[in-house]
Amino acid sequence: MSCTAQIEPDEEDLAAAFLAGPTMGAGADLSTFFDVSLDLLVIRELDGRVARVSPSWHTALGYTPEEMRGVLLLTLVHPDDMPGTLGSVQEVENRRPGDPVLGHINRYRHKDGGYRTLEWRARRFGDHIYAVARDVTDRVAAEQALIDAKAAAEAANTAKSEFLANMSHEIRTPLNGVIGIVDALSRTPLSPEQAEMVGLIRGSGVTLERLVSDILDVSKIEAGQLDLESRAFDLEEALEPLAVMGARAEDKGLAFHVERAPEARGLFIGDSTRIRQVLGNLLSNAIKFTADGSVTVRIETWPDDPDAPTAAHQLAITVEDTGVGFNAGHAARLFERFNHADGPITRRFGRPALGLSICRSLVVMMGGSIEARSTPGAGSRFRFVLPLDRAGSLAEYDAREPAAAGAAALPVTGRPIRVLLAEDHPTNQRVVQLILGGQGAEVVTADDGAQAVAAFEADVFDVVLMDMQMPVMDGLTATRAIRAFEASTPHRPRTPIVMLSANAMAEHRADSFAAGADSHVAKPITAASLLGGIQAVLGD
Repeated sequence: MSCTAQIEPDEEDLAAAFLAGPTMGAGADLSTFFDVSLDLLVIRELDGRVARVSPSWHTALGYTPEEMRGVLLLTLVHPDDMPGTLGSVQEVENRRPGDPVLGHINRYRHKDGGYRTLEWRARRFGDHIYAVARDVTDRVAAEQALIDAKAAAEAANTAKSEFLANMSHEIRTPLNGVIGIVDALSRTPLSPEQAEMVGLIRGSGVTLERLVSDILDVSKIEAGQLDLESRAFDLEEALEPLAVMGARAEDKGLAFHVERAPEARGLFIGDSTRIRQVLGNLLSNAIKFTADGSVTVRIETWPDDPDAPTAAHQLAITVEDTGVGFNAGHAARLFERFNHADGPITRRFGRPALGLSICRSLVVMMGGSIEARSTPGAGSRFRFVLPLDRAGSLAEYDAREPAAAGAAALPVTGRPIRVLLAEDHPTNQRVVQLILGGQGAEVVTADDGAQAVAAFEADVFDVVLMDMQMPVMDGLTATRAIRAFEASTPHRPRTPIVMLSANAMAEHRADSFAAGADSHVAKPITAASLLGGIQAVLGD
């Protein structure tokens, strides 16, 4: 191992004087220098045998100067360090004038049989090598302990991420059954009392799903594994929570106002999913902590350079309510993880959980800022500002054809659409059958990936719905096998594959597409998400 020797300033002059060499013949000066040095000094012959060492060898390694005289230094080197030591010896003996003095670290055998780690600098003068070493055993051990601790922490982080991913899958699988069946049940004739109970179940399921997502987001943020998208998106995508939260506010008897600047529209470059998540969290908290009055949302955009229509812009969204509010001391802790409202407010309205902490982390990751202001009893105001580039001018945006509106449904083909469903969980099988049965689709079910591949090879389907995690053969392996079969079978058309997965992390979606899937629908699924995913791969 090569490095630069670390010598304390008060001894650097001594070491330099020692390594200067030629004046060392004066016995008094050399003896004094050897006697006072705390470092290990040695003069050796070119054949490797010791001519003289300092008394500090006895302190550090247990050998007296008399015992060391005539000893071949290499016999004390740890066998594992011998190759590096021989290379260092050769470098010192052949170093040319003006070349830098290199350091070397190796282990020397103590007289008691153990080994100490020494850090060396050496120089050749005539027929002798002058060298100085320092015992760095404790320092090297501390450095190694830091390396080991870092590796252990990284391993623990990896294990935590894997654990949370697995737990997410295990929780989302039964949650998919709850939300999916409730969604299907809500589409059947129900009495007012039954409809109310179904709505309560649906709300609880959505809350649980959001909590699972928040825990995963916190884990990914802590591990530095949360990746942001950078793509063109319509600002309307990021503002989707306005419709849902507006309805929730009205159900609670609150007025819901949206104030939008005329320029707050168009295509931007960024992560609309995360902007939507921040806005949804702020609106959810505003509604939760407001008993009466109103919730107001303001959306503004402005360019950094007014003369450049597609230059960098700022997007500012403000959420203001007339709720309970909070004091200045609480405002300072509001965005900290695991901090929440004061006791009486918490008991009355519930906790905001991890949402605000995640909001701040996401906004900062997107290069923006977020702030909160409030007066107890008079409401709160949250505002976040993000830097975004426009993907085109407003004139180009306004000239586009408007997108067709309407609920997701299966394409009309004149015959039942044939669907191959690979899913090992009976409840989730039934959820898909209930959703697609109402659309007149024909569903063939396989309990694992191997059965799905066999069914695909024996028949023709319009679309494949593939669960990612199954026994016998997982969904990724089955998808690759289907794509290989298509490639080796003449005139076999490519069949769209939609991955249905409780694995909700970004890398799982990437794995789906890499295996050959055309779309990815995260569990828990609803009729809208499933039909939308199928419609996306089949077209109109």
